[in-house]
Amino acid sequence: MSRAAGRIATFALSIGLFACGFHLRGEAHYAFATLFLNPTPALPLTTELKRSLEGIGSAKLVASAASAEAVLQVNSVEDSKQILSLSGGGKVAEYLLTKRVLFRVHDNDGKDWLPTAEVLVRRSYTYSDTEALAKEAQEQRLWREMQTDSVQQIVRRLQAAKKPAA
Repeated sequence: MSRAAGRIATFALSIGLFACGFHLRGEAHYAFATLFLNPTPALPLTTELKRSLEGIGSAKLVASAASAEAVLQVNSVEDSKQILSLSGGGKVAEYLLTKRVLFRVHDNDGKDWLPTAEVLVRRSYTYSDTEALAKEAQEQRLWREMQTDSVQQIVRRLQAAKKPAA
């Protein structure tokens, strides 16, 4: 009896997962067949973006803009760190980290697949002078996570890109 109940429970959970729209992340599908990633500026973000596009996409990365159907231009990447709050003694209690990426996808004629778009990722963390080394490590981890989040958002937006009207 317990074996049958287990099967029924597993079946019910499976139906629940599929009914809510859950599915594993598969290969990314783009409206373009070839893509050139403009390496200017050469930043860690563009390196991670290239690796991500090579790993999961249906589009082939090419070595020159002339042979690409679409060109991904990363215009700027800005990182900022701001004081979010102060303690009663006037010392920093919390910081806000912000990563802002501006990018555009266009064809060789300058027509936009995606007009200039912004990806904005923010994280806050508490700070304490007594735990300075641990907080520094936490900050570096947050910057890496923010970069990964930025890359994932750009890839998702590339999937939504539409071919420019002729």
